[in-house]
Amino acid sequence: MWRCSSVGQQIPVDFDGEIEENSQQLQPSTVSAPGLPQNRVSAETPPATNELDEQVEATDSRSQRDRRRPAWMSDYEVTGFNTLENPLIHFALFSECDPTTFKEAVKEQKWLKSMDEEIASIEKNNTLELTELPMGQRTIGVKWVYKTKLKENGEIDKYKARLVAKGYKQEFGVDYKEVFSPVARLETIRLIIALAAQNSWLVFQLDVKSAFLYRELQEEVFIEQPPRYVKLGNEHKVYKLKKALYGLKQAPRAWYSHIDAYFLKEGFRKCPYEHTLYIKIGDDGKMLMVCLYVNDLIYTGNDRVMFEKFKESMMLEFDMTDLGLLHYFLGLEVIQSDAGNFICQKKYVKEILERFQMKNCNSVTTPIEKGLKLVKDPAGRIIDSTLYKQIVGSLMYLTATRPDIMHAVSSISRYMERPREDHLLAAKRILRYLRGTAEFGLFYKKGKKSNLYGFTDTDYAGDLDDRRSTSGYVFMFGSAAISWSSKKQPIVTLSTTKAEFVAAASCACQALWLSNILHELQFKQPESTQIFCDNSSTIKLSKNPILHGRCKHIDVRYHFLRDLTKNEVIDLVYCRSEDQVADIFTKPLKLASFLKLRKSLGVCKSQFEEDFAECLN
Repeated sequence: MWRCSSVGQQIPVDFDGEIEENSQQLQPSTVSAPGLPQNRVSAETPPATNELDEQVEATDSRSQRDRRRPAWMSDYEVTGFNTLENPLIHFALFSECDPTTFKEAVKEQKWLKSMDEEIASIEKNNTLELTELPMGQRTIGVKWVYKTKLKENGEIDKYKARLVAKGYKQEFGVDYKEVFSPVARLETIRLIIALAAQNSWLVFQLDVKSAFLYRELQEEVFIEQPPRYVKLGNEHKVYKLKKALYGLKQAPRAWYSHIDAYFLKEGFRKCPYEHTLYIKIGDDGKMLMVCLYVNDLIYTGNDRVMFEKFKESMMLEFDMTDLGLLHYFLGLEVIQSDAGNFICQKKYVKEILERFQMKNCNSVTTPIEKGLKLVKDPAGRIIDSTLYKQIVGSLMYLTATRPDIMHAVSSISRYMERPREDHLLAAKRILRYLRGTAEFGLFYKKGKKSNLYGFTDTDYAGDLDDRRSTSGYVFMFGSAAISWSSKKQPIVTLSTTKAEFVAAASCACQALWLSNILHELQFKQPESTQIFCDNSSTIKLSKNPILHGRCKHIDVRYHFLRDLTKNEVIDLVYCRSEDQVADIFTKPLKLASFLKLRKSLGVCKSQFEEDFAECLN
C-alpha cells in the first residue's frame, strides 16, 4: 500500500559515536493516506498498519535510550555531562588550537606571515643549497609545525611556524652519528637565582632565534623542497643542508658545539660539573656567569659593563632577542623585586587544573592524607591509565618549584603501569591541594647570606609492596630550598641504621656536586657542608667502623660517605626529628607538621606586596 501511506521516517545520524535524534517524536497520527478516511485505511490495510506501529515503537524506544559521551572524549574525566547537549559545542575546545597541517595553516594570514619569516631566517643563515639529488642518495621529508607562543600571563606573544625535517627517517652512521647535547639542570638554575638574590644581582635573559641553523653539518643530508616554497622551474631538485635544521637527530649537538666554541673563544670558562654553565672572571673580582638551556640563556654577575659587552658580542654572532630581566624561563615565572627573587608556576598550575576538569574543585590543606600507604591493589577497580599518566607527568614538572608536593607525586608515580581507583583519588587530592595553593612558590630573600646546608631522612620499609625505604633530602641556600629529592631506595635495607646510611650517602653525593659548582662560581664556603640527620647511629657509622653487625652487609659504594666525612667535605650533624625538614619528603604528615616544614622550605605565596612581607617575617 505504498500509494496509500505517507510515513515521516527519521534517520539517526551517528556523529562520532553520538546518536543525533530529533526532539520531535513520531506519533501514530502522522501515518495517514491522503484523501481517504482514517477508518478505511485501518480496515483495509491491517498488515501495513502493524508494520508502521512497529516502526513507531522502535523509534520511541530509541529516543528513550541513555545517550553516551562522544568517543573522542573517552580519554577525559568529564563531570556533569549533559546528555541533552549538542555534541557540536564540544568542538569549541579546539577552536583556538594551532593548525596541525599545512592546508589548515595557509587559510590564515598570521601563519603565512610566520612561515615567510622562517624561510627568510633559513635563507639568511645560508642553511640550504638547491641541487640535484646525487646517485645513491635519498631525501628526508619536511613538514611545517605551528605553535602559538604565550606569555606568562596567558596572553599571546607571537605565532611561530617552524620548518622541521623528518629526522625519524635518518639512519645511524649514514645521516648522523653523535646526538647527545647537555642542558642545564633545574638545580643549577635555582642555584643561580638564589645566588643572585643573596648578592642583590639582577638576572637577565636572552633568546637565540633559529638556534639550530648556525652549525655546519659534517654529514650529507638532503631534504625535499618545503610546501609553498618550491622553486619554479626546479621542482625536481632538492635541498642539500649546509647547516643543521630542526628535526634532525644531530641538530641539538651541532648547536651546542657551536655555542660552546663561541663561549670558549670569548674567554669564558666552562664549569666541569655543569657543562652548560660558563663563568668569565674579569679584573678586581668582576664576574659574569651564563647558564644555557638549548637556545635560552640567563646571565647574571656583579658588573653591568660586562653585561653590555656580552650582549653586544652575542648579537653580532647570533640573531638574538633581548628579553630584558628574567621573568619567564622554561615555564618558571620569576619575579625580581627589592625584597628578593620569587619563582613559581602559577600559570602552569591553572592550566593543569583546567585540563583535568579540577578548576572549580574543593581545595584541601595537604597534598596527601596522613598515614596513607598506597599499594598495587590488584583487586581494585581499573581506571584509564592514559589519563593517570597525563596527571602524573604534569605534576612531575610542577615539582620544579613546589617541593611541598614532591613526596606525594613520587608516591603516585610508582603505579603508572596498572593504576587503580585509589591511586587516581590520591592524584586528584594533589590537584585539590594545588587548587588552594596555586600561587605558592619559592622565595629567595635578598641580602640574606648563608652557606649551603642540607637535611636527610628516610621512611624505613615504607613501601608495603616490596618493603623498600624512601629516601629524602633537601638542600637550603639562603632562605629557600634549591635541591630536593624523594625517591625509593634501590635495595631492601635490614635496619633503620642501614636505611638512614644509604639515604645519607645519596645526600652526600648531591652535596659534593653542589659545593663544587659553588666553588666554580667563586662562592667561598669556609667550612664543610653540614647535613642534618636525626639518626645518631648513622652519624657514628659515618665516622667510625663501629656497629659492625649492623653494617657488614652494606654495599661498598655507600661507604663513600665515610671518605667524605673523613676528608671534611661534609659533616653529619644530629638534629631532632621534629626539626628534620627532609621529613616532608619521606612520609605523609599531620597538618601542623606539614605547614611548619613547608615554611622552612621557603614556600610561600606570590602576591607581591602583602605576601612577600609575610615571607620576610
